Amino acid sequence: MPSYRLLKEAKLIKTDEFSSVFNFRKRIATEYLALHYQANHLQKPRLGLVVGKKTAKLAVSRNYMRRVLRELFRLHQHEISAADIILRVQKKFDRHDFQLIKLEFKALVVKLNQRIAKVDIKHDKGHEA
Repeated sequence: MPSYRLLKEAKLIKTDEFSSVFNFRKRIATEYLALHYQANHLQKPRLGLVVGKKTAKLAVSRNYMRRVLRELFRLHQHEISAADIILRVQKKFDRHDFQLIKLEFKALVVKLNQRIAKVDIKHDKGHEA
């Protein structure tokens, strides 16, 4: 059975880690969330979170959103392809929107896995020739 702990290695912390993902310029967006991503070779996904003051003025609200997104990542980390992911909140949400956020997160994971798989297939074909 897989461990559902969120290890320190599963977090993007340093500024240059965030910069490299943002500079890669690959993004999937929904109403509330934007997912920036870059494939990695670590065999597991890593998460970074961005919740700006423009999105939610109160720290309490920003911390709630971070906590929800971190928990969703923790529970679904075994379903996510090996990629560095930055989840950016585009629109403020609260506990009344939780089910919607959960659905958006799952949809983003499905799209991400499809895109990462496409890149892997193209990459593998390039090495066969």
